[in-house]
Amino acid sequence: MNGLTDDEVAAIHNGNFSSFAAPEAAVLHMADALADTPANVSEELYAELRRHFPEEQLIEFAAAAAQENYRARSNRVFDVGSDHLYRQGLQFKQR
Repeated sequence: MNGLTDDEVAAIHNGNFSSFAAPEAAVLHMADALADTPANVSEELYAELRRHFPEEQLIEFAAAAAQENYRARSNRVFDVGSDHLYRQGLQFKQR
């Protein structure tokens, strides 16, 4: 995923991954599963992920999700809020 639209951001926020390609939807489902407490990726989801990605890439995805969960949960301890870098309709130029 590169350069999400406002609609895609809203869909992710609402947990509606139906408009994404199957590999992207599987990764988004994995990210949600890893953010749950307790974090648990079902056998069905893991099988879906393996249809699209090699084991090495899944390890990288899981590590990235774990790092973001760590950062987000640490921010809660210190009441770190949003920098408001995303605003609906704001367009960024790609380099």
